[in-house]
Amino acid sequence: MIGKWNGSVVLTYLGLACAVTGIFLAVTGGKVTYAFVCLMLAGIFDLFDGPVARKFKRNEEEKKFGIEIDSVVDAVSFIALPIAIFTAMGMNFWPFVILYILYAVAGAARLAYFNAVTADSEGPVKYYTGLPVTFAALIFPIFYLLSLVLENLIFTVIYAFVILAVTVLYVLKVKVPKPHGIAYAILGVVAIVLLAVFLFVI
Repeated sequence: MIGKWNGSVVLTYLGLACAVTGIFLAVTGGKVTYAFVCLMLAGIFDLFDGPVARKFKRNEEEKKFGIEIDSVVDAVSFIALPIAIFTAMGMNFWPFVILYILYAVAGAARLAYFNAVTADSEGPVKYYTGLPVTFAALIFPIFYLLSLVLENLIFTVIYAFVILAVTVLYVLKVKVPKPHGIAYAILGVVAIVLLAVFLFVI
């Protein structure tokens, strides 16, 4: 079989499974809360798949495959899935399509740029250029909580601006420190708290 099927890519594939499940939930009945749970789970898997993969002894082909499959899965998890969720939230009018196209193009461009920089880099990457698409798994669920306290029209306008801001940040040429050490633990705790809120509070 083509592809790689060892332990170094298990978390990546699990993240993809969460993303596909989230898309299914969003488009079949608009189960937004559970779709957001899938988005956050995909984010958790993406956060830890790199460190886990590096624990395995990999040849150059396996390392290159890991980079490529991670980007492909990121495109599904943090570009396609959020757009499916936005649509299920009721942001399904034609003007929003333009926003979603911009979001998708910016996210894809950032992922491609990251791959190109990684391919040319001789050492570990310490900074990301532009906001990593993985942050969609935190930003969008957090701002969705505003829907609990705001009138629908006001919430929709604010959320549209959040999507636009994230779109710009994906391609803005700024350095974003790559999480390591305690940052992984903090992000993990935040994700777990959010998961608990979406599963047991909303």
